[in-house]
Amino acid sequence: MNQTELLEEVLILARQAGSAIMGIYEKDFNVEYKADESPVTDADLAAHKVIANGLAHLTPDIPVLSEESADISWDVRQTWDRYWLVDPIDGTKEFIKKNGEFTVNIALIENGKPTLAVVDAPALGVSYLAAEAIGAFKDKGDERIELKVTTKVNKGLIRVVGSRSHPSPDLAEFVKRFDEVEMVSKGSSLKLCLVAEGSADIYPRLGPTCEWDTGAGHAIAEIAGAKVTKLDGSPLVYNTKGEYLNPYFVVSVIEE
Repeated sequence: MNQTELLEEVLILARQAGSAIMGIYEKDFNVEYKADESPVTDADLAAHKVIANGLAHLTPDIPVLSEESADISWDVRQTWDRYWLVDPIDGTKEFIKKNGEFTVNIALIENGKPTLAVVDAPALGVSYLAAEAIGAFKDKGDERIELKVTTKVNKGLIRVVGSRSHPSPDLAEFVKRFDEVEMVSKGSSLKLCLVAEGSADIYPRLGPTCEWDTGAGHAIAEIAGAKVTKLDGSPLVYNTKGEYLNPYFVVSVIEE
């Protein structure tokens, strides 16, 4: 299966998971809390099941790491040079608030780098998809447009993406480097997609995230032409350590 076919199959799978989520979203649903106090719902588990089963059928030789099945030892994971990184619902807090800003995230990681991905926002009716050999796209079901960022110099108004659920003093300090700032609030991995589609110029993530929160959006943004780096300018990479926490990072189209 070539990249184009694989990407389309993963898009179908993400949308199937989205349909399972929406069936629960539109009703009353159960919310439980993990040991780290992060919420998990019936919809997270339903979407995980759809994706895990679908990927096992689609690419039986590629292992899957999902937020809902993350208890895979580092001894095993460090042998992987290729695997699926999945967050069945990124933005569970947005899901619980019913503001629509949650996503299904599926990314193929190869040698520590996301190379193919889908981010589906089922409540908004929009999907983002990307593969290195093809490009990045925004798909509304009846229309698909290619995403290519335009770099800009650090002058005038800079549109900065901030988290709807995680505002921070560090972000307030970070944006002092810009002359004029417009804050754009958005939940989940849609923040990375906003930079990819040109709706924002920079997304500084100065708070905790896990690898499954960012893998798919990272691919969309980077393949669209944005830079995704740690604060020191080095690439953000995956599956290099025992824990799943990301360092702080920045997604940007601003020229240094």
